[in-house]
Amino acid sequence: MTAPLPRHQRAHGRAELGFAHTPRGTVLRHLYHAAPLRVLFPTPEPGEPPMAALVNVGGGLAGGDSLEVAVELAAEGTAGITTPAAEKIYRSLGDDSRIATTLTVTEGATLEWLPQETILFDGARLARRMEARLAPGARLLAAEMLVFGRAARGERLESGALFDSWRLWRGGRLDWADATDLGPAPGARLGHRFGFGGAGAGALLLLAASPAEAEAGRALLRAAGHAATLPRPGLLLARWLGEAMAVRGALSAALPLLRAGVLGLAPSLPRLWTS
Repeated sequence: MTAPLPRHQRAHGRAELGFAHTPRGTVLRHLYHAAPLRVLFPTPEPGEPPMAALVNVGGGLAGGDSLEVAVELAAEGTAGITTPAAEKIYRSLGDDSRIATTLTVTEGATLEWLPQETILFDGARLARRMEARLAPGARLLAAEMLVFGRAARGERLESGALFDSWRLWRGGRLDWADATDLGPAPGARLGHRFGFGGAGAGALLLLAASPAEAEAGRALLRAAGHAATLPRPGLLLARWLGEAMAVRGALSAALPLLRAGVLGLAPSLPRLWTS
């Protein structure tokens, strides 16, 4: 009788962060992290809010691995989340790699979600879900970038799967929902001229704020040559498709405009993001 093959050991990481606003600024009140996720806190620039850096010490995700991130920002606080390097999704043997993020932003608070790009190796299978819950008066600036294959090696995402879901709730009601599903043959969909047009990467930028702030943000982006839409009052969306370096460059140019012109933060990106 043939013995069954042993199952591969899988990684299931989780990080929880809770920030509160005090007379001396926004401070960390709750922290939990479980391998392979770790949270670092680089020293912010003078006058800048705290910025937490999520680190996957495993170096990437294989099929069956999962990461969960939960961030809660209390009223009137300001904080940011980033990563020190791109996340890598390796070729899967059959199971999905799963990433689930929950952002809770309470009244009058401002949160930035600015991870570096996620690189999908050929054969990768990723199911990613983002859920953001905003109270009235809360603001969120979020950006995510996907690279479809290892661009530096000339690789394209031909096989595997991608399901990428966003849900934005405001005041307890669903305000915006979006999902990308490349199905079981991502190469065909990425290459379709009426779809991704052969793009090697894509990025989404989202600003949820007041209607006036969203309008101001769109004006700033349009003046800099970036197209943006306002699908809902107080919701600004911008998307880019193209080769990885061009998409990253466009996102890197757009984010400081909104940070300084809308959120009142420094007109630069976190050091980790630009290093």
